Amino acid sequence: MPVEITLRGDTRTTIKVRGHEWHIDEPIEDGGGDTAPTPGEMMLGALGSCMAITCKMYAERKGWDLQAVDVQVDYERFKGSDYPMHGGEDLYVHEVRKALTFHGDLDEKQRQRLYDIAGKCPIHRLLGSPTYFVDMALEEG
Repeated sequence: MPVEITLRGDTRTTIKVRGHEWHIDEPIEDGGGDTAPTPGEMMLGALGSCMAITCKMYAERKGWDLQAVDVQVDYERFKGSDYPMHGGEDLYVHEVRKALTFHGDLDEKQRQRLYDIAGKCPIHRLLGSPTYFVDMALEEG
């Protein structure tokens, strides 16, 4: 199901999908009203949530005692030529930093497996794999 985004007047957008609605805005210093998280913050929230949910579902299938997951994520943009691990010709690269804490009666091997599984969540794969943007038909409004 497509996600619908509407902007009317200022920088605050309304996002709708499957009967749910939320907002995105920009900070005041960037010309926004600071009434909601930024698009980047929402993207990081989606990534962290996806990692936590994927780990929870995996632990449940394995019968592991995963009681809670805390995720912290941040990102920074670098010039491609300045980033030491990048050998390509991209103008910019992004470094996403993540920290996960698993709560429950888990051994170190289980915690490491959950950390690995977090990196396989659908949003992590979307952001980490080549992505192609295809234009859909636009309507006059």
